[in-house]
Amino acid sequence: MKIAVLLYPACSLQEITTLTSILCLSFGQSLDYLASEKKIYTSEEGLQVIPDFTFKEVQGVVYDCIILPGTQEPFVSLYDSRLISFLKNVDIKRTIVAAISSSPMFLGKENMLHQPVVKDKNVITAIGFAYTTFSQTVLDTLGLELPSDFFLRKNFYSPEELIYHLEVSDYQKILQKILQYEQCTQE
Repeated sequence: MKIAVLLYPACSLQEITTLTSILCLSFGQSLDYLASEKKIYTSEEGLQVIPDFTFKEVQGVVYDCIILPGTQEPFVSLYDSRLISFLKNVDIKRTIVAAISSSPMFLGKENMLHQPVVKDKNVITAIGFAYTTFSQTVLDTLGLELPSDFFLRKNFYSPEELIYHLEVSDYQKILQKILQYEQCTQE
């Protein structure tokens, strides 16, 4: 599966990290980070990120999903001809386009529905606070299943629920890593 995340000035990574984290850690997906230029972009949280590719470098690449975070400076990106041109060339019959917060405006004129998440065929849009529902909708559309209670929050956890469990093979790998580091520090 090929998945891209778009970067632009003041993009809101916190709105998409639930989704990107699950894609990488739970489903082993690799993500391409794309932008108009290969330069440092500062997110609204103050994180500095560098894209893997420019839009021009991935011209002709077909992605299964393109994720658009929101941004505190939407007009900078709305008038970025490279970003808008890239989005115009996306085949939404083939590619899932997932846009949250302010980024749906980059997709062109749309009928505004006052709902946390809206799915119209392969286009998914969401209000910024609905990032978990947004994440679940994108995962469902990609055919990636999580346990039904994955996003449910609880106020109370039993002591048993707070015990972290590892498979024996994973535990052995951790012990081997610890041994490697201890050997390095003794030399």
